Amino acid sequence: MNKSIADQIGLAQQAASGDSLARQNINTLIHPIISYQTARFCKRFCFENRYRFACTLEKPIAPASHDALLCEWGNASYGWMLNDLVGSKRLLKYQAKFDSSLYNYLYNIGNSIAFYERWKDWRFNGNVHVPTYIQQLHPNAGKVFYGLRAEESIAIIAQKLLCSEDEIQQLSREIIIILTRKRRLHLLDPPATISLTELNNGHGMAVDDYSENDVAFYDESPEHSESKLKLHSAWSKLTPVEQFVLEALIIEQQDAEDVLVALAKLNISIKAGINADKTNRQQLYYFRRKTIAKLNELMN
Repeated sequence: MNKSIADQIGLAQQAASGDSLARQNINTLIHPIISYQTARFCKRFCFENRYRFACTLEKPIAPASHDALLCEWGNASYGWMLNDLVGSKRLLKYQAKFDSSLYNYLYNIGNSIAFYERWKDWRFNGNVHVPTYIQQLHPNAGKVFYGLRAEESIAIIAQKLLCSEDEIQQLSREIIIILTRKRRLHLLDPPATISLTELNNGHGMAVDDYSENDVAFYDESPEHSESKLKLHSAWSKLTPVEQFVLEALIIEQQDAEDVLVALAKLNISIKAGINADKTNRQQLYYFRRKTIAKLNELMN
């Protein structure tokens, strides 16, 4: 282990033990990650807040009237992320596996799906949205979805819904299959924070016992880092609407109908001369293709 990595482990341990200077250094180190993710998540779920409150992000989403109250979500999100990423327990788990730097360790956690789901649980008080394609399976599909997420047994879910266990078993299979196909199976993970760095703690717990794995990977190659920088630069040149559509349809793989409803609710038109509530799937998919082509052009 090189001296730099050893120093970073020592810094993490000092901060975890309450050293104010070490804590300040780590807070400075993690600021770019938290600032970026706070802005990214806030923009995605701002909804009507931008019209009612004054945004407190470093780069405000939209200008507000002078008498508008400050929006609470920006600062609250920053505080939650700071507590999640650099809490004492998290810092003590850092062991520099694979010679990963402290920054890279925290970066990978902050950009993980598990971190995103924890933030949504906090932001929406644990009320995870049931995807439309799940709701359409059966009238009880949403309740079964929540039951599976709460890790309730088939027998308990059946008893609550006054259904047979066979019926609930079949519906559960259908839910799991469709989530797997759409790469959204993580939606069934219960909110919990567990690290693979504890696998060797002598408690004999298997990997399958963990609902989340926070793993720090090897430091990125220069080529990979350069590609990500190009993508971030190109992404920043897209309009907020273009970013929203790509995030919703590609990154989150939301159903097109959900995206159309969100656009109509916010009165955002993606085609000149067409009202937001009159936009159809074909126009939405065309807008997505055009935006992807624009992103590729900006990157090249």
